[in-house]
Amino acid sequence: MSKIRTIDIEDAIISITKIEEEDYICLTDMAKAKKGDNRAADVIKNWIRTRTTIEFLGTWETIYNPNFKVAEFDHFKMEAGLPTFVLSPKQWAEKTKAIGIISKSGRYGGTYAHRDIAFEFGAAISPTFKLYLIKEYQRYKEIESNQYNLEWDVKRLLSKANYHIQTDAVQKHILPEKNYTKDKEWLIYAEEADLLNVALFNCTAKDWRIINPEQAKKDLKYKRLCQYK
Repeated sequence: MSKIRTIDIEDAIISITKIEEEDYICLTDMAKAKKGDNRAADVIKNWIRTRTTIEFLGTWETIYNPNFKVAEFDHFKMEAGLPTFVLSPKQWAEKTKAIGIISKSGRYGGTYAHRDIAFEFGAAISPTFKLYLIKEYQRYKEIESNQYNLEWDVKRLLSKANYHIQTDAVQKHILPEKNYTKDKEWLIYAEEADLLNVALFNCTAKDWRIINPEQAKKDLKYKRLCQYK
C-alpha cells in the first residue's frame, strides 16, 4: 500500500490508500464511524455474508479481475443466507483471489475496499453517510488533481528555464569539441534536452508524447497558435 490519506466525514476520519494506482477506502473506519470500534469487524462481516453483497462483489471481480475464481464465488453465493454461513473479507479474498477488498494488519490496518465497493458499503451503513462519502471523496480527488497539475506546471517551468541555460552551454562548450557539421548540430541539442527531461520527468520527450497523446496534441496546437501571434 502507498501513503495513507484521509478525508473527514461527519467528524469521522476515513483513510484512503492507493493499490495499483486505484483508490481503496477503509471500510473499518467507515464502520467505526457509524457503529463504534467494538462492532466494526462484525458490521463488515454481516455485510459481506449477504447474497446481495456477494453478487455485487462477484460481478465487480468478474469485470476487473482476470484471476477471479468464479467456482469459489458460486459456492459462496449458494451458501449465502443460510444461518450457518459466515464469511470474512480475508476469507473472501483468499478463497476467490479477489482484489476488490484487502485486509491489512499493523499500523493503519483494517479492511480496505476499492472505491466502487466502499460506496456500496456506505449505502448499507446509511444512505446519508454514502452521500457525504461521495461528496468528500470528490473533493479529495479535486485537491489531488490540483496538486498534481501544480507540480507538473512547476516541473515544466523548471525544464523551460534550464533548457535555455543548457543550450547556451552546448553552444559554448560541447559543439566546439564535437566538431559537428551545421546540419547535425540539432542532434547534440536533442540529446542534452532529453537528459533534462529524464531528470525532471523520468522519461524522454518522445516517451512522454506516447504516454500522453492528448496532452501532446494540445501542446502542439498551442505552439502553432503562438507562431501566428
